This record gives sequence, structure tokens and C-alpha cells, in this order.
Amino acid sequence: MKETANEEIINKKPLVSIIMPVYNEATFIRRSLGAILEQSYPTELLEIIIADGMSSDNTRDAIEQIKTESQFPIVIVDNPQRIAPAGLNRAIASAKGEIIIRVDGHCEIEPDYVENCVKHLISGRCEGVGGPIETIGETFSARAIALAMSSKFGVGGSAFRTINNQELFVDTVAFPGYKKTTIENAGPFNEELVRNQDDEYNYRIRKLGGKILLSPDIRSRYYSRSSFGSLWKQYFQYGYWKVRVLQLHPRQMSIRQFVPFVFVSTLLLLTVFAIFFEYVRWSLVAILSLYLVVSFSAAVLELRKAKLGMLPLVWLGFAVLHFSYGLGFLTGVFAFWNKRETAAAIAMC
Repeated sequence: MKETANEEIINKKPLVSIIMPVYNEATFIRRSLGAILEQSYPTELLEIIIADGMSSDNTRDAIEQIKTESQFPIVIVDNPQRIAPAGLNRAIASAKGEIIIRVDGHCEIEPDYVENCVKHLISGRCEGVGGPIETIGETFSARAIALAMSSKFGVGGSAFRTINNQELFVDTVAFPGYKKTTIENAGPFNEELVRNQDDEYNYRIRKLGGKILLSPDIRSRYYSRSSFGSLWKQYFQYGYWKVRVLQLHPRQMSIRQFVPFVFVSTLLLLTVFAIFFEYVRWSLVAILSLYLVVSFSAAVLELRKAKLGMLPLVWLGFAVLHFSYGLGFLTGVFAFWNKRETAAAIAMC
């Protein structure tokens, strides 16, 4: 009787495809993939498709070893373009599930992640769903970076990074789940966007009338960058590619996404004019002093969750987040200025 009941439960639940774009994730893949294999959702209704960006480390060997140990039929597809949107498209093309959930190689999902994504999606309340992420650092510097990335001062109103106990409809989420019919309606991920492809994709879904839900029962852990240099590169790219998203979908942008660009651009202009005008020099000093005081105060507030010795690094983390994003955005303005006509044509499709 129990076996019959279990079969009935399985028959009522949809097949779920978990897709993972990865590149050189040998260090993390056992944790991220292991978390998927420990899901409470019926194993018979899960498939895992990994789009590997032709990793140059032993990522593939690690996947094959996990595949052998778990006896789970993990599928690997090649992603020669080595960027996330291309990997997502190739994995989706191979997916058979009614529900498709994206998971990254640098994160761990909770055991009920799939179960809760499915619950919300089949309820009909939303077309896309995700949850808050807990940003974790494994070294002293990485822990400071994680604190900065989890702060509203550090990343603005990014709900999935700063809100962890409230259900609400949002612009975008990390590691989202979608109905396959939603993906078919929205079309493929934009393979031009090296970064910010999730933001752009979720905007397209919302433009079609869909809703994106942030639910506190869908939880994951994300491992932050371990150095300030890698954090700079990451957020510089976020700012840079945000300009292209702006061209494609001007209404997707919020005021907070312009703040670092305006701040950095203002400082650069004041620095140039400060050479010639004394009052501009004082204005520059005043703005920088105000930023240092405000960012220091924000860092102090974050130390409720950490040791006092981490204060200088959290303070530095804020500066890296803001200046790298702002400079990236400014660079993107010049890099993409001649693509406006193309962007307008794409936005009309």
C-alpha cells in the first residue's frame, strides 16, 4: 500500500530539470552538486544537466566521479562560449522537465529547495521563483566581502541579498525556477550579456505579465569572492553590462542602479576641475569626506554580525562595490554608445 501511495505522489508531481552553467568549479562542484543530490524531491523526477564551459581544471573529472558514486544520470553538455547565458540555453535545449531550476556551481541549495520551488510555481501565483541567499566567506577577507555584499548600503535594494524573512514579488531573484512554458514564451537567454542575464530575463517575463516571487522558504548559500581584486572584477562587469541592459530595456532600470555611476562620474569631473578652481577642490573633499563617514558608519553597523577587526575590510568592501560598479557603468556607456539603434530594434521584438 505504501509503495502504491508513493507512486501516486510521484505521478502527480512534475519532472524537474536542474541546469548548472559551470566553468572551472573543481573546488566547489562537489558541494554544489552534492546539495542537489540530497533534495527531498523524488529522485525519479529529477534530472541534472551541467553546461560546462570547457573547464581547464578537473571539473569534469569531479562530475564524473560524483556521477559514478551517486549512480545518478547526470548529463554534461558543452558550452564552448564559456559564458552563463550560452550555457543556460544549451542546458535548456536538453531539458525534459516541466519545471526548470537554475543552480550555479558556486552555491549550495537547501534540501527542500526544489520542493518549494515546485510548490510555488504550480500554485499559479508566479512564473518565476527564488529565495534569499546567504553569502558566505571562507577566509577572513571573504567574510568581510560577504558582509558588504549582504548590506543594503553595499548593494542597494537587491532583495534576494538583503531580505530573508519576507515573501514579496520582486524584479529578479538568484538561482530561479521557472515553468518550461514560461521559458518558451520568454525565449532564450540573451547570449550577448556576459553579466546581468538574469535581470534582463526576468524583466522580459514581467513584461509579458508574469510575476517573480521571492519566498523565504527557498534558501541557498553563495560563496563570495575571496579577494578584493576578484570582487572588483565581478562588480565592474555588473556595471559594464548593465548599460547594455539599459539600452535593451530602459524601463528595467531603477534609481539605485544609477547611483554608483553618478557618484563616480561626479568625482571624476570634480577631480578634473579641481585643478583649476579652489572651490571645486573643497567640494571634492567634502563629498569624499561625507562618503567615508557614511560608509564607515554602515561598516560599524554590519559588525553586529562579525568581529571588530573586520571593520577596515568591510569598509574597503563597500568602496570596491561602489567604485567598481560605477566605473564599469561609465566604461559601458562609452563601449556601447554606438549600439543604440540595435538595442532599440531588439527591444521592440
